[in-house]
Amino acid sequence: MTMPYAVTNERIFSRLEKQMIWQKPKSHQTSEIELRIASEIKSNWNDSDMKIMNVLLEGDAGSGKTQLAKALSYDLQLPYTKVTCFADMDKSDVFGALLPVVASDDESDGELLEAIYQTDSLDAVLNLIAQHYSITIARAKVRLAELVERIDQNEQEVVHYKFYPSEIVRAIEKGYLLEIQEPTVIRDASVLVALNSALEANGMLNLPTGMIKRHPDCVIIITTNRNYQGNRPLNESLRDRMQHAERMDLPELEVMVERAVAKTGANNLPVITKMAEIIRLLDETAKANAIKGVAGMRSYFYWVNTFKQGQNIFETLYPKVIYKLTTEPSEIALLQEALDDSQLLVLLRQELVPNAKEVFKEIKGRKIST
Repeated sequence: MTMPYAVTNERIFSRLEKQMIWQKPKSHQTSEIELRIASEIKSNWNDSDMKIMNVLLEGDAGSGKTQLAKALSYDLQLPYTKVTCFADMDKSDVFGALLPVVASDDESDGELLEAIYQTDSLDAVLNLIAQHYSITIARAKVRLAELVERIDQNEQEVVHYKFYPSEIVRAIEKGYLLEIQEPTVIRDASVLVALNSALEANGMLNLPTGMIKRHPDCVIIITTNRNYQGNRPLNESLRDRMQHAERMDLPELEVMVERAVAKTGANNLPVITKMAEIIRLLDETAKANAIKGVAGMRSYFYWVNTFKQGQNIFETLYPKVIYKLTTEPSEIALLQEALDDSQLLVLLRQELVPNAKEVFKEIKGRKIST
């Protein structure tokens, strides 16, 4: 298969790394933005001064940012990995952490430690603890700190430590395509400074085990929502380190329909086109009225899927679209008013009923007899 944008033809990947290269499903629709970014990266790949290694994708929730980041993994033939940022993220989440390697008298601690030692990154450690205790990642960090404190308090002559790199470090060191999701939620400014170091073309990270240099094949994609509750404006220094940026909005109507057909298998184009128009109207109305929710592609796909399954799409409009935007009665009233004014629901009903337009005309022309 011809891979016109591949940048790693001469690299030899391990079996696991090959599995990390994203494979496009049949439902994937290659967009103009995807081709533009892949082409820009490929054409400048061997230019040390103009090489594109950091890309910003900024837009509404559900606009396809992560899907695009994964697609670039396939186009460039780079292993894909990601980090989802959170408010209380600290430097250990950027660099990794040193953890003690000791036995424990506590049976549950011993089992957990044994499992932890089988992992190779801090992210994997936290995921393991979260899964073990059925808790969130944030709570897993607290549990890990408590575990380390208990071990430190345990009197031992020699304590050995093992360094667990973060997923960011692994991607930078090994030359992967790394998606960093929502860095705008991070509260600690020092964490953003640490990220700045990682974004330099020849960036160096100072780890407890020594300095590591950014692999020349490492591509970092930052994906962030625009005007999303809890987000802060993207740090100017971070934004300046992006060599390419894209604004991610809802795609054109025709593209929305094409993706819905590929994703769901629904094939009634007039109906799903009207559904796409309704999604766009609701999204525009929400923005105009400062309603925090988003009517995006995810809502559209799930709503179209209910149509394919034979459900009543006028009823599923609420749980699949409107209630995802808001459940506030006054805001729902604004959305309903916009739908009524547009007549889109009437037009959608006409597309669903055979010869509906002629029937409506006939009914309208009749005189009501008593």
